[in-house]
Amino acid sequence: MQEVGEIMHLAGSGRVIIQLTEKLDEGVILCDETGTKVAKIMELIGPIKRPFASATPLTNNIKKYIGKSVFAFEHSPANTQKFRRRRK
Repeated sequence: MQEVGEIMHLAGSGRVIIQLTEKLDEGVILCDETGTKVAKIMELIGPIKRPFASATPLTNNIKKYIGKSVFAFEHSPANTQKFRRRRK
């Protein structure tokens, strides 16, 4: 795992704002140093060299992670193309 940023604060919308050290794709899961999934990146904001990310929390007590480093974990399977059968 590679450190990719720090959780800055909890926005009024319920999302967390994360200062990234590098550009990541939307849908990347972020975790703490123990491997606990913390947030999923929904959109990137700001400058390309050091963007901010708006992320959906994946834990109920996200406030304890504010100010802590986060690591890129994996791409979410939700971004893959889903197969849908047509009705006849």
